[in-house]
Amino acid sequence: MKETIKCDGCISLQSHKLLRPVYSVISLSCAEVIDMTSKREAGQTIGSHAMGRRDFLAAGLVTAVACHFPGGAVAAARRCFSTGRALSFYNAHTGENMKAVYWEEGKYVPHALADINYILRDFRTGEVKEIDIDLLDLLFALLQELESSGPLHIISGYRSPETNALLRIIGRGAVKDSLHMQGKAIDIRLPGYNLKNLQRAAVSLQRGGVGYYPFSDFVHVDVGRVRYW
Repeated sequence: MKETIKCDGCISLQSHKLLRPVYSVISLSCAEVIDMTSKREAGQTIGSHAMGRRDFLAAGLVTAVACHFPGGAVAAARRCFSTGRALSFYNAHTGENMKAVYWEEGKYVPHALADINYILRDFRTGEVKEIDIDLLDLLFALLQELESSGPLHIISGYRSPETNALLRIIGRGAVKDSLHMQGKAIDIRLPGYNLKNLQRAAVSLQRGGVGYYPFSDFVHVDVGRVRYW
């Protein structure tokens, strides 16, 4: 049995009341779409004689969705048929910037994850921590929701226990068991987007905690329990 790759787009398509009938008819997994894309990029024939019925329907689904369904459904279809997930960051403290395709052809890309871990390091101590991939997927979904490619400006990524303790001492609002210390939280802003709109988009995902800090000009997102402040 072929393994079905789970993705945000598929879940959204199946749950969207307008698209559920379409999705159930074609019963198309992300793995099959990726296979179609790989064949096309390799120059293999995928014309009408080579295409099966489901492949033909899949090829036209995104176009049909774009013509007939609301923006949220279009974004869901786009996520479903994407063969890669990319994130772009700018570190507001170090001036570093990067863009990485961290998930491609159904798997996470180790060297891209390592690059992301580095740019999200504790800039005070230089300590690097593995960032939870659920957090990266949340950020990707957030950018898709806003129809943006970034870059996300990093205010705080990974935070070492020493840095967290320091911030608590100087009254910067850090909590004792901060998810920043586990690589499960990030404070961000997105240039060109109103901070309130960024916060609302994050809340709409229902993927974890969302904190709104207008005076400091950032939004906190994490992959802990769903909660807002």
